[in-house]
Amino acid sequence: MKWCRHCCGDSESETGPDHGRQKGATMCRNLSNYALVFLFIALSGFIFLLCNIHTVENWNCHTISALYQLQSRIHSSFISVNLPTFNHNRTFCAHLGQKPSAEDELEERYLLDSITWPGPPPSSPPISLRQTSDPVHSLFTLLPTEGGRVWHLGEELEAFVQIHDFQGRPKRYGGDFLLARLHSPELGAGVAGMVVDHKNGFYSALFPLLWVGPAQVEITMVHSSEAVAVLRRLREERPDRVFFKSLFRLGFLSETTVCNMCLPSDQQPLCNYTDLYTGEPWYCYKPKMLSCDTRINHAKGGYLKHLITNKEALLFQSGVNIKVPLRASGTDRINVLPQKDKPEGESSSMKPERNQLAPSGFYYEHSWRPFGGAAARQFNESSAVAECLRNKVINLYGDSTVRQWFEYLITFVPELKEFNLHSPKKVGPLMAVDSTHNILLKYRCHGPPIRFTTVMSSELRYISNELDGLSGGPNTVVVLSIWAHFSTFPVEVYIRRLRHIRRALVRLMERAPGTLVVIRSANLQALDQEVSLYNSDWYSLQLDMVLKAMFKGLNVLIVDAWQMSSAHHLPHALHPPQVIVKNMMDVLLNYVCPEKKKS
Repeated sequence: MKWCRHCCGDSESETGPDHGRQKGATMCRNLSNYALVFLFIALSGFIFLLCNIHTVENWNCHTISALYQLQSRIHSSFISVNLPTFNHNRTFCAHLGQKPSAEDELEERYLLDSITWPGPPPSSPPISLRQTSDPVHSLFTLLPTEGGRVWHLGEELEAFVQIHDFQGRPKRYGGDFLLARLHSPELGAGVAGMVVDHKNGFYSALFPLLWVGPAQVEITMVHSSEAVAVLRRLREERPDRVFFKSLFRLGFLSETTVCNMCLPSDQQPLCNYTDLYTGEPWYCYKPKMLSCDTRINHAKGGYLKHLITNKEALLFQSGVNIKVPLRASGTDRINVLPQKDKPEGESSSMKPERNQLAPSGFYYEHSWRPFGGAAARQFNESSAVAECLRNKVINLYGDSTVRQWFEYLITFVPELKEFNLHSPKKVGPLMAVDSTHNILLKYRCHGPPIRFTTVMSSELRYISNELDGLSGGPNTVVVLSIWAHFSTFPVEVYIRRLRHIRRALVRLMERAPGTLVVIRSANLQALDQEVSLYNSDWYSLQLDMVLKAMFKGLNVLIVDAWQMSSAHHLPHALHPPQVIVKNMMDVLLNYVCPEKKKS
């Protein structure tokens, strides 16, 4: 108020009070005029914004990226309070997606039966940790052959496993998740063993003997049968334990809501983003003030906590009952002798009889040697890789484990120059070109569920739709890897996604029979309690078995990442170390450029 009176004539200057009042009045009138001008400009700007709000919506994302990131952080901090409450049953997702045909339902039933996992008796009362499987008290024994403790190349080694609880008492039921490996650090050799559950606390681990020299048996308990029962329940009852979000924006107004493949529709209105071609479902809760067509992105929302009881948490302790090796009763080492002379007419093949769990190959001298007739040629020079891929278009679709192959190739082959498409490194799309050898390399992530960083909704593509857009042909290579982001959902969701991809591959091969299709399987990874509840190797194994069964009989080739990570001596990792990736790439390149048979 003093400032106002001073301004409007209550001040005196050195020339007298009258002059001061006249000067103050003049200043006041000038400020009033300026205020009117500023008010007029502000109103004009507001009217212009209202008239052009749709133009504002289409501004380049980079121009307002700072504002967008701030909004995303603010909305992310409040999103957890609006998470849906799920009924603890497996029916809330049943109505989603297209209704399967009778044939699809029969296939689904067969696949689910094929991965049925034994476990604790359903009628047994809740038990304490002391009554669960303990790897420290458990042990394995190498069984002698007919000739005593003498093993020859081409024979099979069997280890007999007995599981005990923390009190040292033998278990009476199966369901423990065990991994077995026969390896030789001296020879750079290793092969995954096949574990047979006898459902009474006893297991057999079977190994083909594929090299001459020293070999050591290693058997690891990944999870106890009791822990597997918890994982199974979480998969069926809490597919929301990884949740997603989307930002909706119109002009400067924005909202963030929870999204997922399965959302209860009785809590608030839904936005339906089900794919029109495949029928793959995806939903977001409708924003309160914006329409469904203002969605601009997709992102991981986070992981739900406190999903298991304190008693159940004891089943997931690193170094206690997660990936702990078992002791050997007696020796765990053997020496493999050269192959015995076989009677005339008897097969001398070293390759084990193939079934879904039998080894698909083995390491020797640190190089993967697949069974099934594929050559074990190594591509150690970038020039050899470039020559193999000459005149090829390589399309990589899937998750980050196949993006790792893109990164390997652009690093290993200097001529492959990556284009800057101004897309996020983790999600793509990515593209590299070698103009000298006429190579085009592309990567695109699969559609939701995807747990990467933020993806613009316009860049979300389903693999089956992308395959339908390919011309294909002898110079086209398609590589698929889709598994890691499906571990929190019921297996039926994964089966449906693979079925759509399989149908698209059949259409592609019918119109372009020369197209080479390669599928990268799941791999093992490092586990602790938190990772186990979302991405356990048990989930991955179940998906891997479904994957291989669904594409069996189709003209596709498999890079068996599961066994390549299981047979190797390096620690498990979601993104395998470079030496394993190099072996995977050698398998892929052998598929692309098979050696010509000598006449």
